[in-house]
Amino acid sequence: MASAASAPPTPASPGNLKRIVAASLIGTTIEWYDFFLYGSAAALVFNKLFFPESDPLVGTLLSFLTYAVGFAARPIGALVFGHYGDRLGRKKLLVLSLLLMGGATFAIGLLPTYATIGSAAPVLLTVLRLVQGFALGGEWGGAVLLVSEHGDARRRGFWASWPQTGAPAGQLLATGVLSLLTAVLSESAFGSWGWRIPFLLSGVLVIVGLWIRLSVDESPVFKQALAQAEARKSTRAAEADAGAEKLPLVSVMRHHWRDVLVAMGARMAENISYYVITAFILVYATTSAGVSKQTALNAVLIASAVHFAVIPGWGALSDRIGRRPVYLLGAAGVGLWMFPFFSLIDTGGFGNLLLAVTVGLVLHGAMYAPQAAFFSEMFATRMRYSGASIGAQFASVAAGAPAPLIATALLDAYGNSTPIALYVISAAVLTLIAVGVAKETRHRDLADVERSAGAEPTAARAADAHTV
Repeated sequence: MASAASAPPTPASPGNLKRIVAASLIGTTIEWYDFFLYGSAAALVFNKLFFPESDPLVGTLLSFLTYAVGFAARPIGALVFGHYGDRLGRKKLLVLSLLLMGGATFAIGLLPTYATIGSAAPVLLTVLRLVQGFALGGEWGGAVLLVSEHGDARRRGFWASWPQTGAPAGQLLATGVLSLLTAVLSESAFGSWGWRIPFLLSGVLVIVGLWIRLSVDESPVFKQALAQAEARKSTRAAEADAGAEKLPLVSVMRHHWRDVLVAMGARMAENISYYVITAFILVYATTSAGVSKQTALNAVLIASAVHFAVIPGWGALSDRIGRRPVYLLGAAGVGLWMFPFFSLIDTGGFGNLLLAVTVGLVLHGAMYAPQAAFFSEMFATRMRYSGASIGAQFASVAAGAPAPLIATALLDAYGNSTPIALYVISAAVLTLIAVGVAKETRHRDLADVERSAGAEPTAARAADAHTV
């Protein structure tokens, strides 16, 4: 008779799974609201508030530099949260990440500007941005794993895509609040005190998020893996693996280094295109196309709502035809869309601007939706938090972090959008190569991945032989 430690974990009931999905979605929405709020504020007001003595475009570059610093802290957050998330559980670390992110965002809302405390203002802004990045580096992996590990393989792509909708939901919320404030406040009032309101609002959102997130249980797959690890500690075979049990990072690099590289490559087009479409667009549309801030914000706002709606559909499609085909479609689509994207914006019309951003985000969703299940299925349970987080967040340093900064610098140097489009197309090519060489994962059972520890399960290989 199988022991409790080795018994297959029971998937969550439909009602419980929906509650877990809701908890992950609301938590990630709040985290992304905080993160994107900073990006939008960096494009709109931080250059004047924290770098007032610089040329406007140089001030924007410096503002985006503090924005990029947050990405530099994300791999550190991935390492720390991944390590303890694989040892202590997903839920505890998700609560901590929410507290850190919300606290840093609330503090930004209280931060004195350059006019009040001089050069100390951008220094403090940078420190708080580092805390934001550290927290978000640990948030993503835990949130998607909590859902992936509660469900079953048949609809994992659909259910795991819901935490991914936290990104457009957070973008929608952040852009909506900023759009409302810029509409009802004068430019001087918004620059003086109005910009603080969205940051202070984060305190209320964190309380709501904590209340919901504390109500969910740890994933059954992780509980089983933890029980198995405890059982192995009493055997001689465990002695050889003791170091790996203590350091999930060591296991990841020993068993899953190819998967980490695939995840990093897969993130390039997804990450770069997203921040060009949603953050850099606020700079390009207002400086090169002569569009007002309000018009640009409204376009991103509406497009983010469409982005939110299509992500579960892309996730469900990945359950039917595989993670790779959907992901490859998104990467190719984003690359092909870049020249039309900028051409439409250059017309200066709201309809064309909206079309450019909406199509870009719909194609981005084809990469972002299956990403949660795809990355989760690559790694064994006791190193899954570390592996998925490392693959995702280390790539963000080279992808999302410098994307608005590089795009702004290219615009400053060349005065047109062509090199920016080529920059995104190059990222799309890298992603097509990475996902193209990856193995299909949609048939993998997460418990099988645990037993295989880096090897593709026999059942998955057999299933893929009929579908790929």
